[in-house]
Amino acid sequence: MTGFTRQSIDQLFSHLSIRKQIYGQFPDQPATRVVYDSREVLPGSIFVALQGGNTDGHLYIPQAIEKGASVIVGSAPPPVNTDVPYVQVEDSRLALGLLSAALYHFPARQLTVIGVTGTDGKTTTANLLYHILIAAGLPAGIISTVNARVGNEIIDTGFHVTTPEAPDLQRILNRMVVAGLSHVVLEVTSHGLAQQRVAGCEFDIGVITNITHEHLDFHKTYEEYRAAKAKLFTGLAETNPKRMSPPRMAVLNRDDSSFDYLRSVTTVPVSTYSIRTNEGEVWIDSIRYEASGTFFTAHGSRFAQEFQSNLVGDYNLSNCAAAIATAVVGLGISPEVVRQGILEMRGVPGRMERVDMGQKFTAIVDFAHTPNALLNSLQTVRRMTNGKVIAVFGSAGLRDREKRRMMAEVSTRWADYSIFTAEDPRTEPVEAILNEMAAGANAAGGEKGNTYWLIPDRREALRAAVKMAGEGDIVIACGKGHEQSMCFGTVEYPWDDRLAMRCALAELLGAACEPMPYLPDTL
Repeated sequence: MTGFTRQSIDQLFSHLSIRKQIYGQFPDQPATRVVYDSREVLPGSIFVALQGGNTDGHLYIPQAIEKGASVIVGSAPPPVNTDVPYVQVEDSRLALGLLSAALYHFPARQLTVIGVTGTDGKTTTANLLYHILIAAGLPAGIISTVNARVGNEIIDTGFHVTTPEAPDLQRILNRMVVAGLSHVVLEVTSHGLAQQRVAGCEFDIGVITNITHEHLDFHKTYEEYRAAKAKLFTGLAETNPKRMSPPRMAVLNRDDSSFDYLRSVTTVPVSTYSIRTNEGEVWIDSIRYEASGTFFTAHGSRFAQEFQSNLVGDYNLSNCAAAIATAVVGLGISPEVVRQGILEMRGVPGRMERVDMGQKFTAIVDFAHTPNALLNSLQTVRRMTNGKVIAVFGSAGLRDREKRRMMAEVSTRWADYSIFTAEDPRTEPVEAILNEMAAGANAAGGEKGNTYWLIPDRREALRAAVKMAGEGDIVIACGKGHEQSMCFGTVEYPWDDRLAMRCALAELLGAACEPMPYLPDTL
């Protein structure tokens, strides 16, 4: 490890400002690593046992000790017959977050930290803010679904991970401090908030995009999901003042159903934005869509600024409004500089990304994987063509089952043709997932073999979609976007929707292309 001064284990645990019971004496040696996976334990590591939905880290304490762990942290009583010090806490995930931050001397305290959360639009809004900060001449970094950027360095953050686990997150934040950055935009999920992955991040500004139907397999109810998102905003009051950071602020979406609730639980100053009304600190009007981009005027109490964006769709207007409110009101950046930052953002990988192999129709890959996101994407492409809209997507296994039906209903109403296919089925049979989607399509008036098809193999689904398309039509593959794998059983197989779309188009046109990505035969 580099970029931080090592401290003793005793010093490290002195920063763990939560209720704890220590059994045994800490060894007189420096703290080198904080890990939650026993396979990553090296001599001198601090192993934190986490209780999860699929496994219990306490079961792996013997392996961690055998590999040389110096200290064990857990929420269960200490094991018997061990000489390794044990620290019992009420919430081992919170302990993991705080210990990880303490290991690197709380890097977030040396950064202005902007957290962006919401069901849809987090990645785009975070990237808009990143481009605005760069346009303002501020040394900034970003940690998002797509990747992390530390100066010119790009760091892969995982196959299906938006908010990294605490040790990885704090390590990246430390690298930003070492690199001399002053600001970071952090995309924050409800899982990241509920599981304390962002403990110790000490946010200065919290931004919400929206809160719609998603992740109810984990949160059980919409109210619990909304409460998890709200932790970003209630936690703002706990951030201590920083030498170079702005006062705490929450940036809320006046157009979203979450607005009243989030405003009621937020105790720091609030800035609001809207694309539907002229109320609040920032609002947008004079909207027009042209081939060269989207044009609009943003208003505030002391400014009216014309903007141009390369992004399309009303939902991206809302993302732009969120970024403008954060930058102008929260960070004090001039509207002219904000305009330049928004214009410089060309797009986000896998978000409404066009794939052009010379075909006579438009092919798009998008990340839309919730009912609301799919609705927004299909409404947007519907405005882009007078031809047919052909949608290809699935719904993840071992995740929120209700959205399978909901997404199929949305596509049946807004696309001319829908092809339901595999999308991270995990240990569920693909056919069972597709049958649930078919039920939703039928309820919305769809007809199997006429308006929708069930094609389990995503390769074949894309091939079928491009064969259906005629001149002026749009084929849009949703749900995978930038992701680089697809999970079957418990194995992540390399998969890129953009590559697969290029291959399907190349086969259609008789052109050369890389091989179509592999998928297992167990479809």
